[in-house]
Amino acid sequence: MSIRPTCLLFLLTLGAFFVGMSPLGAQNIGQTSIVLGDPARANRQVTAEVYYPASSAGPNAPILAGVYPLIVYGHGFVMVWSAYQNVWSDLVPQGYIVVFPTTEGGFSPVHADFGADLAFLVTAIQSGGAAPGVPASHVGTTSAIMGHSMGGGSSFLGAAGNSNITAMVTFAAANTTPSSIAAAPQVTVPTLLFSGSNDCVTPPSQHQDLMYNATSANFKTQINITGGGHCFFANNNLNCSFGESTCTPTPTITRAQQQSTVSLFLSAWLARFLKNDCAAGDRFQDSLTAISGVSFRQSRSIACAAHVNEMGQNLQRPLVYPNPFNSTIEVKNTHEGSVYRLSDVGGRTLWSGKALAQQDFSYLAPGCYILQILSPIGLHTHKILKS
Repeated sequence: MSIRPTCLLFLLTLGAFFVGMSPLGAQNIGQTSIVLGDPARANRQVTAEVYYPASSAGPNAPILAGVYPLIVYGHGFVMVWSAYQNVWSDLVPQGYIVVFPTTEGGFSPVHADFGADLAFLVTAIQSGGAAPGVPASHVGTTSAIMGHSMGGGSSFLGAAGNSNITAMVTFAAANTTPSSIAAAPQVTVPTLLFSGSNDCVTPPSQHQDLMYNATSANFKTQINITGGGHCFFANNNLNCSFGESTCTPTPTITRAQQQSTVSLFLSAWLARFLKNDCAAGDRFQDSLTAISGVSFRQSRSIACAAHVNEMGQNLQRPLVYPNPFNSTIEVKNTHEGSVYRLSDVGGRTLWSGKALAQQDFSYLAPGCYILQILSPIGLHTHKILKS
């Protein structure tokens, strides 16, 4: 199904709206630099930059009261952490501590060491914090290893057989030495892989596709961004751009478009697994089929098939079908006391009521509409298309 441009714009806006519903909103971002010694590797010195929710913006600002899941992000080949400002500026205000190791940044990186650095930082920061400004009491028990290109491949090395992490996300992951593809069968945590169809640096068919096939994760999803490139997962970086300029095909979408698409899916995925946010899993699944410009494959849905209310009753999430529809729509798994509201993409209410088993909307013009259902298990938002 192809979504009309006005509908797609609304869905992207809706994704941003849900991000804005974070308890933090647009709070300040603090930053600190750390050096931690790994006793298991002859006290190897692991340097990193740390970004976190803060009461004021800037270096070593006091951390904002709360407990935050931990994300450790690995950089690409000869790339620096500052190229990933798009990552920390997006995720920190959502309530995450984001850490970027600065090791293995030269022209002869040791991938095994970099993967071990990613894994070590998770364990070390959860147990001891990150410098005085980020004490361990503010670091949550859930965590994710993430990475771009070389850092994505090294994430597989760090996640292999690792029970200390909760999830893994990679962006245009590159096969490493030792092989991240060979390490993938030992990765069992929920895994999300992003690919760009026009990535000529790490073509999906030679890298991410093979990693997805090999991983043993019960929950695994690969999202391929149509026209997406290799370097657009990060901000502009001379070394990455030079490498991408030497091959074809080149991206056919903008950096902003690629990053907006990533943000929509990434926010929901992390909230589902690091914050146990059931509704976020539902949004992730809805977006897979509603957002144009992506293709995907998936081992199993991350949506919550059922919820339990305070009375212990097993309540199914409402389902709206058919979608697209011609005249009537039906809602399955309705709950007593639910309230319904149908609106256009501009937010104008077109219909509302307390009963909607089957409703005739043949009078509506073709286009995108939003059906909100306030039920005993929460607010559900469905994007529906009138054909």
